[in-house]
Amino acid sequence: MSEQTIMAIEEFARALDWQATHAEENGAPCTARVVRALAQVREGDTATGRRIANWQGLTLKDAMPLRMTGGLHHLLLSGVDDRLARVYSGQITDQGQVDRLVCELVETYDTLLLPWLDGPPQTNEAGRSASIMAGLLWVAQHVVPRFELFELGASAGVNTMLDRYHFRLGETQVGPPTSPMRIEPEWRGDAGSPPAAPEGFEILSVRGCDVGPIDLSDEESALRLKSYVWPDAPVRMARIDAAIQLAGEAAPDVVQQDAGAFVNEMLERPQAEGTTRAMFHSIMWQYMPAETQSAITAAFEEAGAQATAERPLAWISLETDPATFRHELKVRRWMGAADDGETVMLSHAHPHGAWVEWIGN
Repeated sequence: MSEQTIMAIEEFARALDWQATHAEENGAPCTARVVRALAQVREGDTATGRRIANWQGLTLKDAMPLRMTGGLHHLLLSGVDDRLARVYSGQITDQGQVDRLVCELVETYDTLLLPWLDGPPQTNEAGRSASIMAGLLWVAQHVVPRFELFELGASAGVNTMLDRYHFRLGETQVGPPTSPMRIEPEWRGDAGSPPAAPEGFEILSVRGCDVGPIDLSDEESALRLKSYVWPDAPVRMARIDAAIQLAGEAAPDVVQQDAGAFVNEMLERPQAEGTTRAMFHSIMWQYMPAETQSAITAAFEEAGAQATAERPLAWISLETDPATFRHELKVRRWMGAADDGETVMLSHAHPHGAWVEWIGN
């Protein structure tokens, strides 16, 4: 066995272990067992196994294990095969049994599962909007509180509908009280709650982009989105159903477009006086090429240099720190002030919004 082959196996093993441990630490032990079973799939004589074994690039950065868990979950949700139900319900916990079952499923449904490796998972999680809204409320204390928003990596547009959700963020509540989407994370930290919505707070519009947007009105597309939700998380599944209901009432505004081109287009649009233009994104930055990240940052900083108190600019992000894997809410704002562009850390958060640890007001 060559040194390069040994290194590839070691990288795969480390990535698989990290992803499984991450799932376990976030309340998804059943999903973790399925992730660990991919080590045996890699050794099997299937097209899917061979593609995993010859994977080019970083296994974790590409979220390759979660591509596969999505495909396997889809077998159950679509009614193709229900054998994983006993794993997802916790009836089967022995790793050896899970390994054998997953390998059998891959052998049987090789052709169906192989295409799931073609693209990253669409984890469009409404729970993350708790952090985005908290960041928006913080920004609203410093700028004109009337917002035109745009989202990068919007997927199905679940979080572009945040103006239609009801939030309880510690002691702070905002959003329509009769909304079917209730976002109420456990609120942690000694810094209290985010500021209440100031007088005149309003979200005027929200637009999103994605390279492969999902249409929530299409039954198969919605089922695919559900497949990426960890089956250990019924609350997350209920949120997807609520998002589908709201999208049926008024479809989210999401366009198919590269994030860099979308940002340029949004920044070039005329901005009315008395409005704040704000970009947000959650757990997607890592999937973009470095050159796209740099181009967006440069475009935003250039636009920020032209911002004024009457036409402010803001950037709200909930992303993973690559060194610590902590999910951090950060904001930047520009309004012609001395501290323009300064990055402010506001919270740490659970990757799916189960809790938020608030740091600053």
